[in-house]
Amino acid sequence: METYTAMRHFADSWGLLAMAVFFVGAVLFTLRPGSRKQADAAARIPLEDDTP
Repeated sequence: METYTAMRHFADSWGLLAMAVFFVGAVLFTLRPGSRKQADAAARIPLEDDTP
């Protein structure tokens, strides 16, 4: 039972911090300068005609 308590304490503190840092990093990565061009190119991929 002690292992459960230790793991829960870890998840409640450091796990939450890790998820928050990941979220902020993902938002900053998405909003970085120059990402608009890459996002637009990726959005057009399904519309491209690949047939020869």
